[in-house]
Amino acid sequence: MTFDFREIPQRFNYFVSNVQTFWGDLTQHSAFLSNLLIAALILMVTLFLSQWLSNTVRKAAKRYAHSDADRTLPEFLSQVVWWLIMVVGLVVILNRLGVQTTSILTVLGAASLAIGLALQGTLSNVASGIMLLVQKPYRIGDTVTIGDVTGTVGRLGLFSTELTNGDSHKVYIPNAKIFSDRIINISHYGHRTLAIMVTVDFATDLDKALSILKKVMGSHPGTLSTPEVWAGVENFADNGVQLKVTAQVTVAQHGQVRADVLKSVKEEFGAAGIYIPYPHQVTMEKALSAATGEQTSA
Repeated sequence: MTFDFREIPQRFNYFVSNVQTFWGDLTQHSAFLSNLLIAALILMVTLFLSQWLSNTVRKAAKRYAHSDADRTLPEFLSQVVWWLIMVVGLVVILNRLGVQTTSILTVLGAASLAIGLALQGTLSNVASGIMLLVQKPYRIGDTVTIGDVTGTVGRLGLFSTELTNGDSHKVYIPNAKIFSDRIINISHYGHRTLAIMVTVDFATDLDKALSILKKVMGSHPGTLSTPEVWAGVENFADNGVQLKVTAQVTVAQHGQVRADVLKSVKEEFGAAGIYIPYPHQVTMEKALSAATGEQTSA
């Protein structure tokens, strides 16, 4: 096999061309990998910074809260800061990866009307959350009734409010629905009225029955001393006289006081011979005569 020295320049040029191509590809990929690595680093810094700043704002806002129970403002502001940092970090990451963020912002600005219509529910929830924060119809820890849901406020977010109901279920209600619905703050004054209705027989000594009701309700440790326990005749029903007793109790003990008082009233009425009427059915049997009919002869 003979070697042609005239091919040396051609082979050398081919080798140099391959090296240049490889180096160009390596440089291009290394630049992309470098940008990707920097973007990942920016993401980590953004996550850390958003969490740190949101916690810092929460702690700072708690110092200016009027009471320990007023935790709504710190939670709300911390969420706003978290979202702002995340949005800024996302824009920086996209810009680092070569995405033309200015073009995206231009398109978003041109399509703002369509976006506003598409996100009107979300924007309405945010606006309603701000109004709820300003008006303060409830705070974190309050027991409220919103529509047909009763529970304890656990969190006021940008988009919804979190309640925990009596069954220990988490209920999330959109802020826009809350702002347009009826809100009953049960724990606003720290106590609430406990009213119990009891029906007694028409022949009952009403003064005696009312005295028992007042004694049972007033002697419970969960009943507040002021205002005094009230008891009286509420109405006349088909099966007896309806009596009512009311007292002020703490919000947390409302259910337990009601259960204890009902049990004690049943026991006290039974010991005093006071009859509590209840619906019942009486079955009457009529004896048949020995002869069901008389036969007549033709």
